[in-house]
Amino acid sequence: MRHTVHADFALRVLTYLALAPDQRAKIGAIADAYKISRHHLVKVSQSLIKGGFVTAERGRSGGISLLRDPAMITIGAVIRACEDDFALVECMGPARFCRINGVCNLRQLFSRALSAYFAVLDDMTLADAVKHPQSLRSVLNLQALPPRTGADIGRKPAARLRPTSA
Repeated sequence: MRHTVHADFALRVLTYLALAPDQRAKIGAIADAYKISRHHLVKVSQSLIKGGFVTAERGRSGGISLLRDPAMITIGAVIRACEDDFALVECMGPARFCRINGVCNLRQLFSRALSAYFAVLDDMTLADAVKHPQSLRSVLNLQALPPRTGADIGRKPAARLRPTSA
């Protein structure tokens, strides 16, 4: 089984946001960090907003940010929100047609396998995916934003993470 690029990018966006969960990030900064299409990330972000994982704010100081603590976002929930086809074999699909239906046990076996797969993903959270934030920042060529000052308390910064100078 292989997930769509949409689901893959959704996990990347959430991972990026989890590196600084109390700040907003610009779509362009996320696209630059992963070297992927900004246009595609706009669509992914819309799915994440619709799924209740992130919120967005427009404008100069806008961006997207996590709606929940990374420890409360399961990977299974993200995959379910971003994928629409989990039919591992044809008889699991919407048509559910198969010439040997009723005498074959593959549908039941693949259904059990899919349930086990989601049981594992439901056990894993976004926080599990970012257990090594310094390593992730290094690979993405990012540095954490400076600590917030007293004047900054109560408002979110415009950018989540800044690329390091090369």
